[in-house]
Amino acid sequence: MRAKSLRAVLGVVCVLALAMSVQAGEAHRLGAGGHYWTTVDNLEAENIDRHGFSWMGSYQYWPSWVGAELDVEWFPDGYAGADKDVYEPQAYVLVGRTLYGAVGIGGYYSDDTWGDNPFYALRAGLNIELLASLYLDLNANYRFEDWSNLNSSDIDSDTITLGVVARIAF
Repeated sequence: MRAKSLRAVLGVVCVLALAMSVQAGEAHRLGAGGHYWTTVDNLEAENIDRHGFSWMGSYQYWPSWVGAELDVEWFPDGYAGADKDVYEPQAYVLVGRTLYGAVGIGGYYSDDTWGDNPFYALRAGLNIELLASLYLDLNANYRFEDWSNLNSSDIDSDTITLGVVARIAF
């Protein structure tokens, strides 16, 4: 009986916390932006880009000091030696508010195939509120990547990215 009461109280607290964060209007953010990326290693291959630019769509749920982010990033053909465009769905856990850090994981989708190996990421960022409900996110990322399923060679490299994303809170 005591365990049921405790679960009921915790359930009510969670529902109230969610309702208060949605009512505040600042917890959900939707946006778009891009990354400039460069490889960490000096690659010798002719067909693999060493740096470039990617576009992304982003959703954040940030009710307090800890939040979550879901992104989909698009790279034109040539990224990591891929013959076609590469899409990278990603998920991050965010800690902080204006100045924040994050850890994340993502995957690769190209040529109707999902990659076997995920990438892992570390991020440091700065969220700036430009206007009411309009945010600019400037961030730097280090990605531990394995490109083996995007190209026919064994060449891979970690990457460093500098990103900017504009988001609207709702």
